[in-house]
Amino acid sequence: MVQGICPDDPRLSWQGAISFVDTEEWRMPWRIPHDQISFFPPDALRERTAMPAGVRISCHTDTEFLSGRIEPIGGEPEEENSSLDLYCDGEFQRSVGLEGRTEFRFDDLPRGEKLLELWLPQHREFRLRRLEMSEGATIRPYEDARAKWVTYGSSITHCRAAESPSLTWPAIVSREHGLNLTCLGYGGNCHLEPMIARMMRDMPADFLSMKVGINIYGSESLSERTFQSAIIGFVQIVREKHPETPFVVISPIFSPPRETVRNAVGLTIEEMRQEVEEAVLAMKRQGDANLHYVSGLEIFGTDLGHLLFDDLHPDAEGYKILGRNFLDKVARKFFV
Repeated sequence: MVQGICPDDPRLSWQGAISFVDTEEWRMPWRIPHDQISFFPPDALRERTAMPAGVRISCHTDTEFLSGRIEPIGGEPEEENSSLDLYCDGEFQRSVGLEGRTEFRFDDLPRGEKLLELWLPQHREFRLRRLEMSEGATIRPYEDARAKWVTYGSSITHCRAAESPSLTWPAIVSREHGLNLTCLGYGGNCHLEPMIARMMRDMPADFLSMKVGINIYGSESLSERTFQSAIIGFVQIVREKHPETPFVVISPIFSPPRETVRNAVGLTIEEMRQEVEEAVLAMKRQGDANLHYVSGLEIFGTDLGHLLFDDLHPDAEGYKILGRNFLDKVARKFFV
Protein backbone atom coordinates (compact mmCIF):
# COMPACT_ATOMS: atom_id res chain seq x y z
CA MET A 1 0.00 0.00 0.00
CA VAL A 2 1.19 3.49 -0.81
CA GLN A 3 0.32 7.02 0.23
CA GLY A 4 0.03 9.44 -2.66
CA ILE A 5 1.09 13.06 -2.14
CA CYS A 6 0.20 15.90 -4.48
CA PRO A 7 3.17 18.09 -5.46
CA ASP A 8 1.57 21.19 -3.91
CA ASP A 9 0.94 19.45 -0.57
CA PRO A 10 1.92 21.99 2.15
CA ARG A 11 3.82 19.26 3.98
CA LEU A 12 6.42 19.38 1.20
CA SER A 13 9.04 22.14 1.25
CA TRP A 14 10.28 23.26 -2.17
CA GLN A 15 13.59 24.97 -1.46
CA GLY A 16 15.52 27.03 -4.00
CA ALA A 17 12.51 27.63 -6.28
CA ILE A 18 11.35 31.17 -7.05
CA SER A 19 7.89 30.29 -8.38
CA PHE A 20 5.78 27.44 -9.76
CA VAL A 21 3.50 26.62 -12.62
CA ASP A 22 0.71 24.40 -11.28
CA THR A 23 -1.75 22.52 -13.45
CA GLU A 24 -4.29 19.85 -12.58
CA GLU A 25 -1.67 17.27 -13.51
CA TRP A 26 1.72 18.54 -12.32
CA ARG A 27 3.86 21.20 -10.64
CA MET A 28 6.93 22.74 -12.28
CA PRO A 29 9.44 24.90 -10.37
CA TRP A 30 10.96 28.02 -11.93
CA ARG A 31 13.94 30.18 -10.98
CA ILE A 32 12.25 33.46 -11.89
CA PRO A 33 8.77 34.77 -10.97
CA HIS A 34 6.86 33.01 -13.74
CA ASP A 35 3.95 35.46 -13.64
CA GLN A 36 6.43 38.12 -14.81
CA ILE A 37 8.15 35.98 -17.46
CA SER A 38 7.66 38.63 -20.14
CA PHE A 39 10.08 40.83 -18.17
CA PHE A 40 12.87 38.25 -18.55
CA PRO A 41 13.87 38.05 -22.21
CA PRO A 42 15.36 36.43 -24.22
CA ASP A 43 13.98 32.92 -24.71
CA ALA A 44 17.41 31.46 -23.87
CA LEU A 45 17.26 32.97 -20.38
CA ARG A 46 13.72 31.69 -19.86
CA GLU A 47 14.81 28.19 -20.90
CA ARG A 48 17.57 28.17 -18.27
CA THR A 49 15.32 29.53 -15.53
CA ALA A 50 12.96 26.61 -16.18
CA MET A 51 15.74 24.21 -15.13
CA PRO A 52 15.68 23.62 -11.35
CA ALA A 53 19.40 23.84 -10.51
CA GLY A 54 19.73 23.81 -6.72
CA VAL A 55 16.03 23.11 -6.09
CA ARG A 56 15.16 20.50 -3.45
CA ILE A 57 11.92 18.91 -2.27
CA SER A 58 12.21 18.30 1.46
CA CYS A 59 10.17 16.96 4.37
CA HIS A 60 10.44 15.07 7.65
CA THR A 61 8.97 11.58 7.33
CA ASP A 62 9.25 8.01 8.56
CA THR A 63 8.48 6.47 5.16
CA GLU A 64 10.39 3.37 4.10
CA PHE A 65 10.56 4.41 0.44
CA LEU A 66 10.08 7.41 -1.82
CA SER A 67 8.81 7.18 -5.37
CA GLY A 68 7.34 9.59 -7.83
CA ARG A 69 5.79 10.16 -11.21
CA ILE A 70 6.94 12.89 -13.57
CA GLU A 71 5.60 14.43 -16.73
CA PRO A 72 7.58 13.55 -19.88
CA ILE A 73 9.53 16.45 -21.33
CA GLY A 74 8.72 17.17 -24.96
CA GLY A 75 10.78 18.99 -27.54
CA GLU A 76 14.53 18.87 -26.97
CA PRO A 77 16.13 15.51 -26.07
CA GLU A 78 16.54 14.98 -22.36
CA GLU A 79 19.94 15.40 -20.77
CA GLU A 80 21.78 12.07 -20.70
CA ASN A 81 23.17 12.76 -17.24
CA SER A 82 19.96 14.15 -15.69
CA SER A 83 19.24 12.57 -12.33
CA LEU A 84 17.69 12.95 -8.90
CA ASP A 85 19.76 12.74 -5.71
CA LEU A 86 18.26 11.71 -2.37
CA TYR A 87 19.68 12.60 1.05
CA CYS A 88 18.47 11.35 4.44
CA ASP A 89 19.47 13.48 7.43
CA GLY A 90 22.21 15.00 5.31
CA GLU A 91 23.65 11.67 4.19
CA PHE A 92 23.68 10.77 0.50
CA GLN A 93 21.55 7.76 -0.34
CA ARG A 94 21.79 7.35 -4.11
CA SER A 95 21.12 8.90 -7.52
CA VAL A 96 18.42 7.82 -9.93
CA GLY A 97 18.75 8.65 -13.62
CA LEU A 98 15.76 10.20 -15.38
CA GLU A 99 16.64 9.71 -19.03
CA GLY A 100 13.60 8.27 -20.78
CA ARG A 101 11.72 7.72 -17.49
CA THR A 102 8.40 8.90 -16.16
CA GLU A 103 8.83 7.31 -12.71
CA PHE A 104 11.53 7.05 -10.06
CA ARG A 105 11.92 5.14 -6.80
CA PHE A 106 14.22 5.03 -3.75
CA ASP A 107 13.85 1.91 -1.58
CA ASP A 108 15.27 0.73 1.75
CA LEU A 109 15.39 4.14 3.41
CA PRO A 110 16.66 4.38 7.01
CA ARG A 111 14.06 3.50 9.63
CA GLY A 112 12.31 6.11 11.75
CA GLU A 113 11.73 9.77 11.09
CA LYS A 114 14.36 11.48 8.95
CA LEU A 115 14.80 14.57 6.85
CA LEU A 116 14.44 13.71 3.17
CA GLU A 117 15.96 16.07 0.61
CA LEU A 118 15.39 15.29 -3.05
CA TRP A 119 17.74 17.31 -5.31
CA LEU A 120 16.18 17.98 -8.70
CA PRO A 121 18.13 17.78 -11.99
CA GLN A 122 20.15 20.89 -12.70
CA HIS A 123 19.88 20.93 -16.49
CA ARG A 124 16.41 19.82 -17.58
CA GLU A 125 12.85 20.82 -16.78
CA PHE A 126 11.11 18.88 -14.04
CA ARG A 127 7.34 18.47 -13.72
CA LEU A 128 6.20 16.41 -10.76
CA ARG A 129 2.85 14.63 -11.01
CA ARG A 130 2.92 13.03 -7.53
CA LEU A 131 5.09 11.53 -4.84
CA GLU A 132 4.41 8.24 -3.10
CA MET A 133 5.43 7.08 0.38
CA SER A 134 4.59 4.23 2.72
CA GLU A 135 0.92 3.94 3.68
CA GLY A 136 0.43 5.70 7.02
CA ALA A 137 3.85 7.41 7.00
CA THR A 138 4.02 10.70 8.88
CA ILE A 139 4.96 13.76 6.83
CA ARG A 140 5.72 17.25 8.04
CA PRO A 141 7.41 20.21 6.34
CA TYR A 142 11.06 21.08 6.75
CA GLU A 143 11.45 24.49 8.35
CA ASP A 144 14.99 25.32 7.29
CA ALA A 145 16.58 27.64 9.84
CA ARG A 146 19.94 27.83 8.06
CA ALA A 147 21.27 31.10 6.69
CA LYS A 148 19.92 31.89 3.20
CA TRP A 149 22.49 32.14 0.42
CA VAL A 150 21.64 33.48 -3.04
CA THR A 151 24.28 33.07 -5.76
CA TYR A 152 24.12 34.37 -9.34
CA GLY A 153 26.19 33.35 -12.32
CA SER A 154 26.63 31.67 -15.68
CA SER A 155 26.87 28.07 -16.85
CA ILE A 156 29.82 27.71 -14.48
CA THR A 157 27.32 28.23 -11.64
CA HIS A 158 24.57 26.26 -13.40
CA CYS A 159 27.02 23.31 -13.60
CA ARG A 160 25.63 21.20 -16.43
CA ALA A 161 28.68 18.88 -16.36
CA ALA A 162 28.48 18.16 -12.62
CA GLU A 163 28.21 14.47 -11.76
CA SER A 164 24.73 14.92 -10.29
CA PRO A 165 22.52 17.76 -8.98
CA SER A 166 23.90 17.62 -5.44
CA LEU A 167 27.49 17.77 -6.75
CA THR A 168 27.33 21.17 -8.42
CA TRP A 169 29.71 23.52 -6.67
CA PRO A 170 26.90 25.64 -5.08
CA ALA A 171 25.30 22.44 -3.75
CA ILE A 172 28.62 21.28 -2.27
CA VAL A 173 29.18 24.64 -0.59
CA SER A 174 25.64 24.85 0.79
CA ARG A 175 25.81 21.42 2.42
CA GLU A 176 29.33 21.77 3.78
CA HIS A 177 28.76 25.29 5.15
CA GLY A 178 25.17 24.80 6.33
CA LEU A 179 23.43 27.21 3.94
CA ASN A 180 19.93 27.31 2.47
CA LEU A 181 20.79 27.66 -1.22
CA THR A 182 19.04 29.52 -4.00
CA CYS A 183 21.04 29.06 -7.20
CA LEU A 184 20.62 31.66 -9.94
CA GLY A 185 23.16 30.12 -12.30
CA TYR A 186 21.81 30.49 -15.85
CA GLY A 187 23.91 28.81 -18.54
CA GLY A 188 24.90 31.35 -21.20
CA ASN A 189 22.68 34.02 -19.64
CA CYS A 190 24.54 35.92 -16.94
CA HIS A 191 24.46 39.41 -18.45
CA LEU A 192 23.70 41.58 -15.41
CA GLU A 193 20.04 42.04 -16.37
CA PRO A 194 18.33 44.61 -14.12
CA MET A 195 15.30 42.34 -13.56
CA ILE A 196 17.55 39.65 -12.08
CA ALA A 197 18.98 42.30 -9.76
CA ARG A 198 15.46 43.36 -8.75
CA MET A 199 14.55 39.74 -8.08
CA MET A 200 17.62 39.27 -5.87
CA ARG A 201 16.84 42.53 -4.12
CA ASP A 202 13.40 41.26 -3.15
CA MET A 203 14.54 37.83 -1.93
CA PRO A 204 15.42 37.07 1.70
CA ALA A 205 19.18 36.56 1.96
CA ASP A 206 21.83 36.35 4.66
CA PHE A 207 24.66 36.00 2.12
CA LEU A 208 24.96 37.03 -1.52
CA SER A 209 27.43 36.21 -4.25
CA MET A 210 27.76 36.57 -7.98
CA LYS A 211 30.36 35.41 -10.49
CA VAL A 212 30.26 37.51 -13.64
CA GLY A 213 32.09 38.07 -16.89
CA ILE A 214 32.41 34.97 -19.02
CA ASN A 215 29.00 35.21 -20.75
CA ILE A 216 29.54 38.93 -21.28
CA TYR A 217 32.90 38.19 -22.90
CA GLY A 218 31.54 35.40 -25.09
CA SER A 219 28.42 37.24 -26.27
CA GLU A 220 30.11 40.65 -26.37
CA SER A 221 27.04 41.96 -24.58
CA LEU A 222 28.90 44.69 -22.65
CA SER A 223 32.00 46.69 -23.53
CA GLU A 224 34.70 48.50 -21.59
CA ARG A 225 32.34 51.48 -21.63
CA THR A 226 29.42 49.59 -20.01
CA PHE A 227 30.76 46.55 -18.12
CA GLN A 228 31.97 48.25 -14.94
CA SER A 229 28.94 50.52 -14.68
CA ALA A 230 26.62 47.51 -15.17
CA ILE A 231 28.26 45.72 -12.23
CA ILE A 232 27.85 48.81 -10.06
CA GLY A 233 24.22 49.26 -11.11
CA PHE A 234 23.38 45.60 -10.48
CA VAL A 235 24.90 45.62 -7.00
CA GLN A 236 23.27 48.93 -6.11
CA ILE A 237 19.82 47.60 -7.03
CA VAL A 238 20.34 44.58 -4.78
CA ARG A 239 21.67 46.87 -2.03
CA GLU A 240 18.35 48.77 -1.91
CA LYS A 241 16.99 46.06 0.39
CA HIS A 242 20.23 44.34 1.42
CA PRO A 243 22.41 47.32 2.39
CA GLU A 244 24.68 45.40 4.76
CA THR A 245 24.35 41.76 3.69
CA PRO A 246 27.77 40.20 2.98
CA PHE A 247 28.08 40.28 -0.82
CA VAL A 248 30.97 38.68 -2.73
CA VAL A 249 31.60 39.59 -6.38
CA ILE A 250 33.79 37.11 -8.26
CA SER A 251 35.49 37.65 -11.60
CA PRO A 252 35.94 34.96 -14.29
CA ILE A 253 37.79 31.73 -13.58
CA PHE A 254 40.72 30.65 -15.76
CA SER A 255 39.92 30.20 -19.46
CA PRO A 256 43.13 29.67 -21.49
CA PRO A 257 42.10 30.89 -24.97
CA ARG A 258 40.32 33.98 -23.62
CA GLU A 259 42.82 35.36 -21.13
CA THR A 260 44.61 37.72 -23.52
CA VAL A 261 42.51 37.49 -26.71
CA ARG A 262 40.27 40.50 -27.29
CA ASN A 263 36.65 39.87 -28.18
CA ALA A 264 34.71 41.94 -30.73
CA VAL A 265 34.21 44.80 -28.24
CA GLY A 266 37.86 44.86 -27.19
CA LEU A 267 37.85 43.05 -23.82
CA THR A 268 40.08 40.24 -22.57
CA ILE A 269 39.34 38.07 -19.55
CA GLU A 270 42.40 39.51 -17.81
CA GLU A 271 41.05 43.03 -18.31
CA MET A 272 37.57 41.99 -17.16
CA ARG A 273 39.00 40.84 -13.83
CA GLN A 274 40.47 44.31 -13.40
CA GLU A 275 37.14 45.90 -14.28
CA VAL A 276 35.27 43.76 -11.72
CA GLU A 277 37.81 44.59 -9.02
CA GLU A 278 37.68 48.32 -9.79
CA ALA A 279 33.87 48.29 -9.63
CA VAL A 280 33.94 46.67 -6.20
CA LEU A 281 36.65 49.04 -4.94
CA ALA A 282 34.60 52.04 -6.10
CA MET A 283 31.62 50.86 -4.06
CA LYS A 284 33.78 50.05 -1.03
CA ARG A 285 35.19 53.59 -1.15
CA GLN A 286 31.60 54.82 -0.90
CA GLY A 287 31.24 52.96 2.40
CA ASP A 288 30.09 49.45 1.42
CA ALA A 289 32.18 47.56 3.97
CA ASN A 290 30.39 44.24 3.41
CA LEU A 291 31.08 44.09 -0.34
CA HIS A 292 34.07 41.93 -1.28
CA TYR A 293 36.00 41.11 -4.44
CA VAL A 294 37.46 37.66 -5.13
CA SER A 295 39.42 36.88 -8.27
CA GLY A 296 38.10 33.89 -10.16
CA LEU A 297 41.69 32.64 -10.32
CA GLU A 298 41.55 32.07 -6.55
CA ILE A 299 38.80 29.48 -6.91
CA PHE A 300 39.81 27.99 -10.27
CA GLY A 301 43.22 29.07 -11.48
CA THR A 302 45.86 28.20 -14.04
CA ASP A 303 46.85 25.01 -12.19
CA LEU A 304 43.40 23.54 -12.92
CA GLY A 305 43.29 24.16 -16.66
CA HIS A 306 43.49 20.42 -17.35
CA LEU A 307 40.00 20.08 -15.76
CA LEU A 308 38.40 22.45 -18.29
CA PHE A 309 37.04 19.95 -20.81
CA ASP A 310 36.38 22.66 -23.39
CA ASP A 311 38.81 25.34 -22.13
CA LEU A 312 35.82 27.04 -20.48
CA HIS A 313 33.74 24.72 -18.26
CA PRO A 314 35.07 22.54 -15.43
CA ASP A 315 34.38 18.83 -15.69
CA ALA A 316 32.70 16.89 -12.87
CA GLU A 317 35.91 16.70 -10.83
CA GLY A 318 36.63 20.35 -11.55
CA TYR A 319 33.30 21.41 -10.05
CA LYS A 320 34.10 19.51 -6.87
CA ILE A 321 37.43 21.31 -6.59
CA LEU A 322 35.78 24.65 -7.37
CA GLY A 323 33.33 23.98 -4.55
CA ARG A 324 36.11 23.21 -2.07
CA ASN A 325 38.03 26.31 -3.11
CA PHE A 326 34.91 28.46 -2.76
CA LEU A 327 34.47 27.08 0.74
CA ASP A 328 38.02 28.05 1.68
CA LYS A 329 38.37 31.35 -0.18
CA VAL A 330 34.83 32.73 0.14
CA ALA A 331 32.33 30.97 2.41
CA ARG A 332 34.56 30.41 5.43
CA LYS A 333 35.98 33.91 5.09
CA PHE A 334 32.91 36.04 4.38
CA PHE A 335 29.83 33.90 5.15
CA VAL A 336 30.17 33.93 8.95
